[in-house]
Amino acid sequence: MLAGRAPPGAAGCCRRLLAAALAAGLRPLLCGLPPCWQAARRAAGQWPSPGLRVPGAAEAERLVQQTQRVQRAGTSLRRFIACPQLARTVQRCLQSGAGPGPQPVLLECAPGPGILTRTLLNAGVRVVALENNSAFLPNLQSLENSLDGQLKVIYGDFFRLDPLVTGTVKPPAMCSDKLFETIGVEAVPWSADVPVRVFGIIPQKKERIILWRLLFALYECNSIYKYGRAELNIFVSEKEYKVLTAKPGDAKAYQAISILWQVGCEIQLLHMEPWSSFLTNLKNRGLSVPKSMRLPNDHLCLVRLTPRQNLFAGGLKPTNSSTFIFMVKQCLGKPTSRVTDRLNSWSLDSDGKLLRELEIPKNAATRNLYPEDYRRLFEALQNSNMFTETWFHDEVLDSIRNINL
Repeated sequence: MLAGRAPPGAAGCCRRLLAAALAAGLRPLLCGLPPCWQAARRAAGQWPSPGLRVPGAAEAERLVQQTQRVQRAGTSLRRFIACPQLARTVQRCLQSGAGPGPQPVLLECAPGPGILTRTLLNAGVRVVALENNSAFLPNLQSLENSLDGQLKVIYGDFFRLDPLVTGTVKPPAMCSDKLFETIGVEAVPWSADVPVRVFGIIPQKKERIILWRLLFALYECNSIYKYGRAELNIFVSEKEYKVLTAKPGDAKAYQAISILWQVGCEIQLLHMEPWSSFLTNLKNRGLSVPKSMRLPNDHLCLVRLTPRQNLFAGGLKPTNSSTFIFMVKQCLGKPTSRVTDRLNSWSLDSDGKLLRELEIPKNAATRNLYPEDYRRLFEALQNSNMFTETWFHDEVLDSIRNINL
């Protein structure tokens, strides 16, 4: 055998050793400054999976129990995703329908133990975690520090954005302007793609109040909607989902809030999950499922609310949207009343001409009109010479608009 020549089969072994050495040498580089291909993927909104370990339900429950020792009396009920399987289901739902190109940042509200957070990061999603309980922050911030910009953790409460107060806003309440500046999301035209996606579980005690606040923000293009057609992916009670999607004539569920959300957004049911699948912060580990006598309420429903691109394409504008909201609330205040009677009470269309032009039956009850009928009626009133705002009372509008948490 010649000196310096490797024995048979040694060449393949050497190549494997060399590859292993190169991989070991490159590992710090991959964890620090990314190579150009990785930077290009991130620029396109496609983050490589960091391969994070996702804790099981038992470990998540221990994390929540640790916060129970320091939570104050009167702390509101919260629900968390603790099951890794449910987290994967929600992650797939949130990424469903995503088109090619850069994906918007996902704003995760109240992640708590971070089971969904880790699952989203492993799927390559850029996440901004907005946590309102300071006891959960150290665990989330440690995760943030282990990554290279894919996760940003902020102490704040999404459901207390832009409170109706004067002076300095005290955390975890915060202003949307400050939030969007921090996460680096700029305003885009209403006709543009979704600038940000939001995920959260609406607190059950204030569920209807929060939905009304978001509704006013949507129609007035305030708060998160000042930046464009922000997409909400929220867990609501099954009862509330039935209300949001109710059809005309359904005396149990069809309400003003049904009409206004259906006019303003495309509503898509992504997933239904039993209440028992969620972890709560109750010290007795109870579920505290709100009772419902008239509508089913066995699940939490993950609902996607995407603002319509044509919402302000006609006579409906952010400047007169409060009038539209007030009109719908007045009509549905007594669902069995006739539309013509309601118009007459406002001294409008006493001869029924407007209803005939819109092909709305004169004897139609207010609860039998479709959401698009209410929009057409409002726009026709805006364009008619009979329209005045004498029936529009500021004090009544203030009573339904100034909903604070």
